[in-house]
Amino acid sequence: MAPAPASGRDDPSADVLTEAAAAFGLLASPARLHIVWALAQGESDVTGLAERVGGALPAVSQHLTKLKLAGLVRSRREGRRQVYLVDDPDVVDVVRLLVGRLTARTATAELPAPRLHGL
Repeated sequence: MAPAPASGRDDPSADVLTEAAAAFGLLASPARLHIVWALAQGESDVTGLAERVGGALPAVSQHLTKLKLAGLVRSRREGRRQVYLVDDPDVVDVVRLLVGRLTARTATAELPAPRLHGL
C-alpha cells in the first residue's frame, strides 16, 4: 500500500486519538455536555449545577465524578462546599465553539423565509 501523501502535518499518535475519543465520548452525553458548558461559564458547586442543568443532585454528582476522573473538571474545597471548574481550557474552547456554532445555525434555520412580493 502506498504511503499517504504528505500534508505537512503528521497524524496524531494512537494514544492521542484514544484520549480524544474518550473525551468526546464523555461529552456525547447531553447532561455532561451541559455541565461542562455551565462550568465553562464559571465555577459552581453541585447544587448550583443541578439547578442550572435541571438534573437531580445525585445524577449531576455522578456526571461530575466521571468528568473528574477523565481530567476534564476538577474541584476544590471552599468551606463545606466542593466547587467544580473545567480543568482543561482546550475543552472549554471546543465546547464553546461547537455549541456556539450549532446555536447560530439553529437560530438561522428558525428565521422565517423572506416573503417574495408580487408572486
